[in-house]
Amino acid sequence: MNITFDAVPIIADKITGIGWCEVGQTQTIAHLFPNDNYEYSFFTSGKNERIQKAKNFAGNNIKLNYSEFSGYLYRGISAFVPVPYSWFFGKNSDITHFFNYIVPPFVHGKKVVTVHDMVYKAFPETVRGRTRFMLETGLKKSLRRADIIVTDSEFSKSEIIRYFPEHSEKIRVVPCGVDCEKFRPCENPETIAEVKKSLEINGDYFLYVGTIEPRKNLVRLIRAYKVFSKHVENPPKLVLAGAKGWLCDDIYALVKKLHLEKQVIFTKYVPSEDMTPLMCGAIAFVFPSLYEGFGMPPLEAMACGVPVLTSDEASLPEVTGDCAVICDAYSVKSIAKGLYRLYKNPDLRSDLSRRGIERAKTFTWKHSAEKLYNIYRELADE
Repeated sequence: MNITFDAVPIIADKITGIGWCEVGQTQTIAHLFPNDNYEYSFFTSGKNERIQKAKNFAGNNIKLNYSEFSGYLYRGISAFVPVPYSWFFGKNSDITHFFNYIVPPFVHGKKVVTVHDMVYKAFPETVRGRTRFMLETGLKKSLRRADIIVTDSEFSKSEIIRYFPEHSEKIRVVPCGVDCEKFRPCENPETIAEVKKSLEINGDYFLYVGTIEPRKNLVRLIRAYKVFSKHVENPPKLVLAGAKGWLCDDIYALVKKLHLEKQVIFTKYVPSEDMTPLMCGAIAFVFPSLYEGFGMPPLEAMACGVPVLTSDEASLPEVTGDCAVICDAYSVKSIAKGLYRLYKNPDLRSDLSRRGIERAKTFTWKHSAEKLYNIYRELADE
């Protein structure tokens, strides 16, 4: 088969969970099934750093197929005028997989699209206006163009069917994976100390990793931390590690309003190589999100042996199972109680650590890649 992967999510300036999911799946497929031909397709608009970034992920198994036209301009025009994708990337592909919701017009061969969640429908007020406009104007056409729709969880499958029931037969669930070579218990405590020093973190801390945005429920987490800290002498810090997202000003303002500037730490950018030591140094990983299509950060924390506090919303119970402390996402009291339980009970933390590591091992990129490759075979055999 000639298989093309749309590389837009992996050449972004800052790669999000969507990009890392594509990296894990595509690299593993190319490694496991080397007899097929693979390529990354993307627009560069003269930006050579995008070519280099794609080369780094492609290795020796995936070729590059890029156009020097502006991808931003193409996406803007093709939302209204059906400019053929094949004009820029040819007609050699048997299958092209788009990992970020949108299938452009006139793609040669079979089309696969990954739809990670329906947050723009379920919580539209939490989605950046530009992104919401793109999905409102483009997703219906995209789902119609796709031969197969891939999503990350049974929860997300049910959400897509809820809003687009006419496509229920085309949906396949392919869970994300976790790199247990990268995310694993830290064997060298010195690396934890070095990362804490670089991020100006002193003493114990709870950790959140993810975009600083409303649907992550950080306002309630910060309020819950305030409640928790009133009942604990010298409470651990709350470290929030992530890029600024949509409508995040209220989150930063709340920390000042509650006089928590010395206890709540917003980190600078955390390099990929520092993420595992940062997780391993935490008392617990806290992720009371309102809506997730999958929820990579809690899984990565579990793989590191870090006990997890998460909410009972969306796909999160599907990912964490019975290996996390579950709280009511809409209750500050419930989140605060979870923080207290984890802080005061070392036996609970130890038990969650052990069971979390074992559960994380069931979410491998190998398993994810095999399921995705079987979908490609299904299309090729039609």
